[in-house]
Amino acid sequence: MTNPFKPTEDALSLVDSMVQFSFLIHNELNRIGSENDLSIIQIRLLGILRDREPTMQQLAQHLGLDKSSITGLIDRAERRGLVERVVSPYDKRGFLVRVTSHGRQLIEEGAAQIEQQLTKMAEVLTEAEREQFASLATRMIYSSHP
Repeated sequence: MTNPFKPTEDALSLVDSMVQFSFLIHNELNRIGSENDLSIIQIRLLGILRDREPTMQQLAQHLGLDKSSITGLIDRAERRGLVERVVSPYDKRGFLVRVTSHGRQLIEEGAAQIEQQLTKMAEVLTEAEREQFASLATRMIYSSHP
């Protein structure tokens, strides 16, 4: 009996391949996140904070969350010692969100795991195909964010 969930070598349509690929990536991120006691949204949060200190509103917009959801997310991350709120130098009524040293350590460890797993996935491609894939994906990503 064949496994109905095992992929075949048949070419997928553009949409099917993109959706299946997103599932593959999502599963890896879920697995790595669970090993580090992080949800996908927490991984995304730390990914954003690795090189910037956005306002709460900017984070909410980037993550597609409403005000109460972003507040809850930051509250939980703050309790775990991953982030801290600092008064905005631009608007004393607002806050910027900054990653802590503990959060930075988790980012570095998680990023290494993610890079290792995704690089392993890409081993089926030649170097030229990997470069082309990165170029095409980059183009699609930046064209979808005006």
